[in-house]
Amino acid sequence: MAVAIRLRREGSLNHPYYKVVVADQRSPRDGKFIEIIGTYDPKVKGDNSTIDLARSDYWIKCGARPSDTVRSIIKKARKSGLLAGSATGATAA
Repeated sequence: MAVAIRLRREGSLNHPYYKVVVADQRSPRDGKFIEIIGTYDPKVKGDNSTIDLARSDYWIKCGARPSDTVRSIIKKARKSGLLAGSATGATAA
């Protein structure tokens, strides 16, 4: 079974809201999924996404392939996590 990490559209007309899900590649966009690992709201400026990096790393290690948008969300989350980690480490020292 090929597994993908992709966006699932929620929300109303002209107000999209997405959930980052792990799903079988063959299932439809808003169909059955395995696990919800995050959210993405494109209408919000700035920090508009949340993702569980531990679960995304687990699924990628198991062979799941993230979509381009999800790959960019993961990259931004890692970058902000590193910045937040270095900021807290600097204040503790």
